[in-house]
Amino acid sequence: MEVYLVGGAVRDELLGRAVKERDWVVVGATAEQMQRQGMRQVGRDFPVFLHPVTHEEYALARTERKVGAGYHGFSTDSSPTVTLEEDLARRDLTINAMARADGGRLIDPHGGQRDLEARQLRHISPAFVEDPLRVLRVARFAARFATLNFRVADETRALMRQMSESGELATLVPERVWQETRRALEEQSPQVFFEVLRECGALAKVFPEIDALFGVPQPEQWHPEIDTGVHTLMVVKMAAALSPLSTVRFAALVHDLGKADTPRSKWPRHAGHEVQSVRRVQELCARLRIPNDHRDLAVLAARHHGVVHRALELRPATVLELLTHTDAMRRPDRFEQFLLACEADARGRKGLEQRPYPQGDWLREALRAVRAVSPAAEELDAAGSEIAEGLRRRRLDAITALKRQ
Repeated sequence: MEVYLVGGAVRDELLGRAVKERDWVVVGATAEQMQRQGMRQVGRDFPVFLHPVTHEEYALARTERKVGAGYHGFSTDSSPTVTLEEDLARRDLTINAMARADGGRLIDPHGGQRDLEARQLRHISPAFVEDPLRVLRVARFAARFATLNFRVADETRALMRQMSESGELATLVPERVWQETRRALEEQSPQVFFEVLRECGALAKVFPEIDALFGVPQPEQWHPEIDTGVHTLMVVKMAAALSPLSTVRFAALVHDLGKADTPRSKWPRHAGHEVQSVRRVQELCARLRIPNDHRDLAVLAARHHGVVHRALELRPATVLELLTHTDAMRRPDRFEQFLLACEADARGRKGLEQRPYPQGDWLREALRAVRAVSPAAEELDAAGSEIAEGLRRRRLDAITALKRQ
């Protein structure tokens, strides 16, 4: 039995990055031998085990053979005769196909270290095309390492385009698409994920609602970048600078989906696009089975971002209506995420990235003032409707007083 450190831990160590988790490959062992050593099997599709002390993952070396369509269309062999080199050869990118032996010796049969130095994301073999999920994975790694100037190798980009055109991406199950997308949204440069997908034709297959935004113009007065698709990715980039939360970044991504539905005769204006955006967001979230917390925040941003941009001009009653519709009094943390998504929209525009966004601070103050209001003592014995009306009046008074300051 031989044990090797593999994959991301080796890659990140060579890049000088912090190693967050360590994965191991075991050669020459059976599942029964692993279990006798106290390992707990957790893999369903192939033998993966958790170490009883470190809880790190140990997988038996395996090979994969394509036998059907899609991500699950593989037959695996994890017998003790599978070699380390065979296991590494089934991986996606050269930089993820390195291993370290006990004692520190680097095993790099596919030139991963060379590609790290050249800042290249390169596939290992033509078998790359057998797994459609790899298109999303490469785009995600591009988002992770964009600040280190990594780029997708030309030949890998060509294969990704071939996969996009083949129809194989249609076999991806929604949960896997969302899993990769969520992880990409949490990367340092999430906008790069969508840029890479668009360059290889995959964005139109996986996220047609986002792809449809490119080429749709907006008024240059408010959007110097003009193109709605370009604006969307600028908003995602700004959201990443404002918040690490995937909820905020996803809301930023989909806030303007309805603009793709504006008739050409109405361009570049998009009156009423908020209602269409809400519908598109709900359809996308249903199709990809996106979690409710992401969907709900995205719907709020799509519906109300224009109102937030006008916050300093709103009447107190409209401010209170916004706070009520967004459930801000009961869910102030989500309201904060909502404001960050709106700020990302306002500043995700060419030349306006450093523009202040006082609307957010004003609404934060308004929420604090409203939450400080409680029913008057004389109203506590009144009917529920009377308490509610009295509370509403005092909340309006609090917002009015704030506007006068």
